[in-house]
This record gives sequence, C-alpha cells and structure tokens, in this order.
Amino acid sequence: MESKTTTRMMYYGKGDVFVYRTYAKPLTDVTKIPESSFSGRSNIILGMDVQVALKGDAFLTSFTEGDNSFVVATDSMKNFILHYAGEYQGNTMEGFLTFVGRKFLDTYPHISAVDIKGKQFPFTEATVLVNGEITASEIVFREGTLEKPLASIEIERKEKGYGVKDHQSGVFGLHLIKVKGSSFAGYIKDEFTTLPETYDRPLFIYLNIYWRYKNSVDGEGEDPQNYVAAEHVKHIAQTVFHSVDSPSIQKLIFDIGKRILQRFPQLAEVSFESNNRTWETVREEIPSPTNGKVFTDPRPPYGFQGFTMYHEDIVGEE
Repeated sequence: MESKTTTRMMYYGKGDVFVYRTYAKPLTDVTKIPESSFSGRSNIILGMDVQVALKGDAFLTSFTEGDNSFVVATDSMKNFILHYAGEYQGNTMEGFLTFVGRKFLDTYPHISAVDIKGKQFPFTEATVLVNGEITASEIVFREGTLEKPLASIEIERKEKGYGVKDHQSGVFGLHLIKVKGSSFAGYIKDEFTTLPETYDRPLFIYLNIYWRYKNSVDGEGEDPQNYVAAEHVKHIAQTVFHSVDSPSIQKLIFDIGKRILQRFPQLAEVSFESNNRTWETVREEIPSPTNGKVFTDPRPPYGFQGFTMYHEDIVGEE
C-alpha cells in the first residue's frame, strides 16, 4: 500500500504519563515584570502529565497488516519518559519535553516525528510553624488544583539532525471573577434578543492562554531571561482584569494579549480560549451597606471566544 505521509493522519502514543521529578534544577534569573512578584521555581517537585505520539511511515503496516515489528509498545513509551526524567538537567517542562522528544528520535531511527505535550502540576511550599514562626516548608508542598502550565512540542527528523516543527506554551484553567466594573451593551437587538444590556456586571471567565516564541529555543528555558513563565502570564491577566473596565470579554482578552506582547517581545503570538461563566443574579438588593447582591451559578449553555493576536495588532499602542 502506498504511503501518504503528507496527507494521512497516522500516529499512536501514550497519555497520562504522570512524572514527578524531585530536585530538578531551579528556574532562576527570570525577567522581572511590574505585574508579578514571580522570581522563579524551586523545582523541588517538577510534576507533569505527559502525552506522547510517535509518527512515521514505518508504522503504516502496523495499521494495515498487524505487523508490530516497528511498534514501540506504549507501555515502553511510559517507561522511556519516566527513565529520562531522571536524566534531565534542565529547569522547565518545555525543556524536558524537548529533551525526551529528541531521545525518542535518537533511540528509534524509524520514527520521523514526535508530538509531545505536557501539563505541569504546580506545587507550592506549604506554610508551617517552625520554632514559633510561620515559614515556608522545604519538604511539604500543596498541589494547585486549577491553573496549570502546559506545553506542546513537535520535533521532526531532518536530513541532518532534528528540528522543532511547532512549539506552543500556555497556562490552562484560569478562573477569574470580577465582582463589578464590567459591562456589555451595544450588541444587535432583534426578535431573538432577550438579554438586557448591563453597565456594571460581575464577570466570571474561564481562560486558557497560549503563546509561541519567535525562536522556539527560548521556550526551553536554558536562557531564563528569554523564557516566558506561565506565572508571569497569569499575573498579567489578573492585573489587566483588575485595572480595566471592560465592555466585553473580547476586549478584555485583547487588552491582556496586548500587555503580554508588550512585556515579552520574544513572543510571536498569543492566543486565548475563554468562556463566560458569569453568575446569575438572584437578589439585586439586600439589606447591606456595601451594595451586596446574591448570585448563583449560571445554567448552560455558555458563550465562548477564541482569538490570536500578533505584534502587528498592537502597533501604535506600544
């Protein structure tokens, strides 16, 4: 059967490979920005959920004929990733994914490309009482439950060596609520419209932010000054949400993207996936001197947005 590598979708792999590497190299000397106090990661725990997919014409007969002679068992992929977690000398998830991807290509010459993704589990030092003082423990950590750095990297074999075909970093699962200072008005009114205009509403958004570098090597973290940390991006989003009275989620994510591109000129683009989870108002007025209200979770369905922006979108605004 003739191969159609350029058009055929063909891959297989392993997901939910949970990696916990302790005492990896700390991430230090990152760029300081006004919106964030983030200064680095101890990497005492570098935790990740990794997914890897292998590609190559050699795998065609495993689909068409059941020939497994070129198949690397997905259980072996898991073991491979876990083994090389102990060999990694770098300080970022992106760097680890690139390192493992290259190791796959080194070890199995019939593989033409590796698509590897990861979500990082943020662990922060738990505060504990030591000698009468509250301090950050160096051995006890809390795992964050929502916001997670993520990365997706595809490495392909070239005539000479390997090349990064695509590299995207991001932060997943921001849930931000602003209790006042947002509005939504001026939209089309017709026979289908029931939504009233609002000029000072609470706004609750779920937000994923992704970015690509002009030079993908910057995303590996070897030069921390060029690395963009998910914590910095998260803090920019929080600051812009706090400071801007936004007329819509669309304008809010544009303003966040503008600030990110201004702070990090080494990025080529920034993208957003957002959806509107704004609470429903149950009581507009309550006996309170602070203008309090009562809300409940919204019922489905929900609205969503997607947007990618580039430096040319903010020319004249920098």
